[in-house]
Amino acid sequence: MNFSIKHWPEQERPRERLLAQGAQSLSDAELLAIFLRSGSQQHSAVELGRLLIQHFGSLNPILDAQLDDLSQFHGIGASKYAQLMAVKELGRRYVTQQLRQTALPLGTSRQLLDFLRFEFLGETQEIFGALCLDAHLRKISFKKLFFGSLNACGISINQLLRHAISQHATSLVIAHNHPFGRPEPSPADLQLTAQIQQACSLVEIRLIDHCIVSAEGCFSFAEHRLISAVKSE
Repeated sequence: MNFSIKHWPEQERPRERLLAQGAQSLSDAELLAIFLRSGSQQHSAVELGRLLIQHFGSLNPILDAQLDDLSQFHGIGASKYAQLMAVKELGRRYVTQQLRQTALPLGTSRQLLDFLRFEFLGETQEIFGALCLDAHLRKISFKKLFFGSLNACGISINQLLRHAISQHATSLVIAHNHPFGRPEPSPADLQLTAQIQQACSLVEIRLIDHCIVSAEGCFSFAEHRLISAVKSE
């Protein structure tokens, strides 16, 4: 039996469907198949993509996987792994450039959350970062400031503010990850956000959002109207 996609009916080939209907019409496995280009003696590229997603659960863990993990699958070696890492980095640079060129919409921003997903990809410890914005809500810089354990990360509000001031930020987005948990905020997250918001107001920096990133999704304080609602204890 021939497993090559080129022998499939044209309307079922991922590349042809992408050109005719757009990339959004393809499944994760089909997008992977276009990247993989070829499968193995046992599986077509689409079947190999499906096996990867079934094994890892979703696209994010595949992008986070090491060469040793992916090379267990026949048809994936150092060359395809390097290409996959290049695709991941291109995606990160794309959303970074978008944030530099366009103003960040207030209240909701898929673009912001996409950027933060890329920044926290592969992290296995809790990390707290700061996205500094100019007066037009465009990206100045993003820096991971504090590093913790699997489920906790202590921060210094004074150090955070010194960093924002050194970047000449007029607005700020703070973010941290939950490496192995859900993205919902804890009571400590709510209290910390209130304290940071109050401290930012003293130095005339506006706290725009606090985002929590995990493998299961993202949580935006601004989208849930918690930035203006949280109060210091």
